[in-house]
Amino acid sequence: MVTKQSGQLEGLSEKIFLDRYAWKNADSNDTKVGDVVLVLTKDDPKFPAKEVGEVIARSGSEVTVRLRSGDLVQSSVEKLTLTVEKTPGEMWDRLAGAISAVEETTENQKLWQERFRYVLDDWKLVPGGRIAAGAGASEELTLFNCYVIPSPHDSRGGIMKTLSEMTEIMARGGGVGINLSSLRPRRAIVAGVNGSSSGAVSWGGLFSYTTGLIEQGGSRRGALMLMINDWHPDLLDFITVKQSMGQVTNANLSVCVSNDFMRAVKEDLDWELVFPDTKDPEYDGLWDGDLEKWRQRGGKVIPYKTVSAREVWHTIIESAWKSAEPGVVFMEYYNQMSNSWYFNPIICTNPCGEQGLPAWGVCNLSAINLSKFYDEANGDVAWDELSKVTRWSVRFLDNVIDATPYHFPENEQNQKRERRVGLGTMGLAELMIKLGIRYGDPESLVFLDKLYGFIARESYMASTEIAAEKGSFPAFEADKYVQSGFMRHMISEFPEVGEAVKKRGIRNVTVITQAPTGSTGTMVGTSTGIEPYFAFEYYRQSRLGYDKQLVPIAQSWKDANPGQELPDYYVTAMSLSAEDHIRVQAAIQRWVDSSISKTANCPGDFTVEETKRLYELAFELGCKGVTIYRDGSRDVQVLSTDKAEEKPAEDKSSVGAAAKSGEGNGAAEIGEANGAEAIGASVPAAASAEFAEAPVSLRAAEQVVDKAYKSRPQVLRGATYKVNTPFGMAYITINDLNGSPGEIFLNVGKAGSDVFAMAEALGRVCSLFLRYGDHGNKVKLLIKHLKGIGGSGAIGFGVNRVESIADAVAKALENHVQLDDAADGSGTAAVYADESAAVQQGTGGELVDEVAAPYLAAKGTAAITSRDLCPSCGSASLINVEGCKTCSNCGYSKCS
Repeated sequence: MVTKQSGQLEGLSEKIFLDRYAWKNADSNDTKVGDVVLVLTKDDPKFPAKEVGEVIARSGSEVTVRLRSGDLVQSSVEKLTLTVEKTPGEMWDRLAGAISAVEETTENQKLWQERFRYVLDDWKLVPGGRIAAGAGASEELTLFNCYVIPSPHDSRGGIMKTLSEMTEIMARGGGVGINLSSLRPRRAIVAGVNGSSSGAVSWGGLFSYTTGLIEQGGSRRGALMLMINDWHPDLLDFITVKQSMGQVTNANLSVCVSNDFMRAVKEDLDWELVFPDTKDPEYDGLWDGDLEKWRQRGGKVIPYKTVSAREVWHTIIESAWKSAEPGVVFMEYYNQMSNSWYFNPIICTNPCGEQGLPAWGVCNLSAINLSKFYDEANGDVAWDELSKVTRWSVRFLDNVIDATPYHFPENEQNQKRERRVGLGTMGLAELMIKLGIRYGDPESLVFLDKLYGFIARESYMASTEIAAEKGSFPAFEADKYVQSGFMRHMISEFPEVGEAVKKRGIRNVTVITQAPTGSTGTMVGTSTGIEPYFAFEYYRQSRLGYDKQLVPIAQSWKDANPGQELPDYYVTAMSLSAEDHIRVQAAIQRWVDSSISKTANCPGDFTVEETKRLYELAFELGCKGVTIYRDGSRDVQVLSTDKAEEKPAEDKSSVGAAAKSGEGNGAAEIGEANGAEAIGASVPAAASAEFAEAPVSLRAAEQVVDKAYKSRPQVLRGATYKVNTPFGMAYITINDLNGSPGEIFLNVGKAGSDVFAMAEALGRVCSLFLRYGDHGNKVKLLIKHLKGIGGSGAIGFGVNRVESIADAVAKALENHVQLDDAADGSGTAAVYADESAAVQQGTGGELVDEVAAPYLAAKGTAAITSRDLCPSCGSASLINVEGCKTCSNCGYSKCS
């Protein structure tokens, strides 16, 4: 939080300021006694920690630092961050001078330096992270947070060119968005090398891997958004890629969805996956990923596969439910609303999703801190002050376009042609608490419409005033500009804006963007972006360490009202329904010409069907995109409500919901160990929490377990369930202990196979888990964390769909608990003595490997009933063919 008397920050706020935004002294050897520094106290590549302190002694390269806590730390100068600026006031002076310097006259430079210093003071305007770090401090650092670069040219040289451009941007502090739809699908012929393509998704893996290298080497994490269009033949591979560990771990994923696709979902129509004919003579020269433009030119399109639109939609929803990805961007609708519709189509978004951009487009971001605009005397918004700060802030961002260094001429040409800016907000939740308005209630939607309509009007009027002075953006065509979906809405509500645009023109193609502001909002000590507070007391894991946070506005109320509950308008992300989140997003989206970074937080027991309804509600309400986060669905989270320092490094489980965090780079900070969900799920969060305070010695730990472990009686009764899985038919025996499941036996595959061994291991671990602690909660937790785990394939449809052996266990447990509830007071399900009495689950048929089936038919071999894991490719494709174990996926054979 800010100490108003001095402008000095404290706690995590000071750490963030010194680490990310204060002007750095590049040579830590300049450190001297008395310097305030940031010292690395825990040198861990994934979970480091830094603290603020003062140097009290130096001997050679070794220093002694007294931390703010009073503790002394010995360190080398190499582990120090030494800054030129120590207070926000010094940064505000630098920024005001640098951004006003592009004004043409000395008089204007002085005028706008004073005005910019006014809006920056006391954090009324919080600049985007790149502006704060780079303006006036470096000729190398870009002032733009994020970029979208053109879809890769479909060639090795084109892909490497994209990789080089991405690397250069990230090395200078920018995040990158790439649409992969220009790349030919997996197994498509590559005539030049007489081979076949590895597909768009595999090249996405290359971009992701490189992002991870930059993350390790720089002072700021790389951030990458990968997108694919809904017509691409690799669509399903893209949707499910994070269910395979290690393929795409350092990127956020979103699917670009068209209006036609959503109509096909609604009407249960087939959907065709297509790609241009790569043999077309103009393919190499003209294909850029825009399918509609290709068709308009008369280019040939090849159908690859026809799928059910609803099945594809279900796969998107299910994957988002499992791991919060992929997100969905309603890209056709986005372009219909876009002010640049007539000259510069939107092809992708930045990594956090709030800024849709054309090729070579950039994010130019800052946020008005709404918490500073509460008129306490009148109990209302300080509208006049908000108007002034909004108008001056638009000029601030417009000047950034001329103040930033450009490292690619294409970026400079595009940005100066359209002059895209994105003024957003933070502190909304704090302002609403001050006003006594409950975030998400119907009353709040009326207020949000008024507030953001006001900001939109003031922003657009300011842009027209700048245009009258300096000229409109070069691509401006008044008649076409006002035909965009957004401008038609704006003019219908505020006719004066339409008149001003026609009379004066407009300086910027877009003006408003709602970014996440995770790091800057945390530094300032207010709520981030348009989000509610995550919690009023929480823990934050970042590359600065593990920090406990108390929300000042809530803590102040508690201090003034000891022993009382907070009023109901003190809401948090998890106390709201997911629909509340979406309705707030939609209310604000009406007044945002770009887009919004917003996460709909959902409880852990939120279902796939509920997720589907949420995504469809977002489309119906006019949102341009949607992302959910289901509590516990990722293995590493920035924010949590339980104290569990360093726990992610040990058991990869977590409690609490993630918030999109970080200045344009936030989603990467959520924890991109995606694809490892199954590992985290195997140790439920509540279970690991129970062991969190256990003694560290093995003997003591064993004693803790012994006290809680329930030994097995000589006889247990239960039921056996027959479930078809991707590995063959599974027989799952569940026996009850004291009226609740107490042990599980799994029989899958042939004895001696790897699948058989792993199934047996899973059964043993589940049994151990069930016989420890509170049985009722344990069963629910086990179902929750096993259900939906996916592998390389699935079998069945709808409610009968089985993703894996673990998923089969969850479904059998669900059935068992239901039967147990229906038993006549015995508390135990009936014993099934034979298969005819057993509960049938799954498709009921035997599994046939779809890859190997044609080969087996030709050989006259019987259908496969089980498979083993291939030691070469890792897929569950090892089958017995003519007496030898052979992989139907990669061709590996144990006999060759």
